[in-house]
Amino acid sequence: MEEHINKEAKTEVMKDIIRGLHTGLSVEEAKNRFEKEIGNITSTEIAEIEQSLINEGISPDEIKKFCNVHALLFHEALEKEIIQETSASHPIYLFKMENREIEKRTGKLKKVLEKTPKSGVPSLKEKVKEILLDLKGIERHYERKEQLLFPYLERYGFMGPSKVMWGKDNEVRDFLKTALAEIDDISTSEAFESFVEKNLNPLIEEGEGMIFKEENILFPTSLEKLSPGDWIEILRESGDIGYVYIETPGETEALMKELGEALSEEPTFQDGVIHLPSGNFQLTELTHMLNALPFDITFVDKDDTVQYFTEGRDRIFLRTRAIIGRKVQNCHPPQSVDVVEQILTSFKDGKKDYVDFWLNLEGKQVYIRYLAIRDKGGKYLGTVEITQDITEIKTLKGEKRLLDERD
Repeated sequence: MEEHINKEAKTEVMKDIIRGLHTGLSVEEAKNRFEKEIGNITSTEIAEIEQSLINEGISPDEIKKFCNVHALLFHEALEKEIIQETSASHPIYLFKMENREIEKRTGKLKKVLEKTPKSGVPSLKEKVKEILLDLKGIERHYERKEQLLFPYLERYGFMGPSKVMWGKDNEVRDFLKTALAEIDDISTSEAFESFVEKNLNPLIEEGEGMIFKEENILFPTSLEKLSPGDWIEILRESGDIGYVYIETPGETEALMKELGEALSEEPTFQDGVIHLPSGNFQLTELTHMLNALPFDITFVDKDDTVQYFTEGRDRIFLRTRAIIGRKVQNCHPPQSVDVVEQILTSFKDGKKDYVDFWLNLEGKQVYIRYLAIRDKGGKYLGTVEITQDITEIKTLKGEKRLLDERD
């Protein structure tokens, strides 16, 4: 084997091996070829190869299907690549600490399953269900990864994790959901053994497999690709989603407080673009987005002056542009002005943050909400009124998932 195979050649060989796996090459044959022609490979190279395959037209679903096989193929090579993030405030360190806790719970589940169900199905079911309910916390770990880490990788052209790993996360979620839905109906040792085989063993395998994929492929690749500023932003936003099984370290909280004081998050307008802390809009985009919302918005500033309202297609209450610059008290009939004043005063005094009403109007169930708008320091900036027709919403039953739209 050539000792120093160049990156381009290594990439082509690895892609050929992976394509072979997808078309019938055995894992043993793939490993032999890998050891002979590649030898060593980094987590970043693996991520780049899978991304390249997606770019060439192999579907993310197909890659997801063989994701566990890929991990097995790379296992020994990846274990030689040790990347440590020792700062207790680094998001990767916190992800890993959660993984250690997840492993404790899957380990506890495996230990319980070592017991024979014939010794007492009810008792065994109770112990398993307790662990499964605790293991639901894994969803918070996945959510933080999907909503924070994946978007930052996408900025650097890495779409693979969000297309492939998210699907694997959902498989774990589905095994967990199914297990919790079916466990109460189990009454015999035979049914319990079947339940373990079909639900619990795959749950453990996929859950622990995801830890390997995170720590040996996703995290090292992220550490290489993302900038220090990206990690600070991820850390800052992680608190909004929250952590599971671990406490947020004190130094992280101190860092977040420091960031809150040091970073400017004031919105700006430059070159026709409104820059907000969580994203940007062209003026036209923002205007049409607000008008497309399925509810009406009216904004009144701190001096009780109407400054803005949306112009949606199906407004509930008539608004004309003549009200802009008018005192909100003058926009209501005399008999309701006192109530309007009470609401505004309670907002300005900090006694209330919202007031809501609902009423029947021409066959519609209308929900009206007044929200106090404040800055980070709690200073009153104004009031927004949100009015929504909730007639159809009140009739909803069961659930309709995003994937149902494919039917």
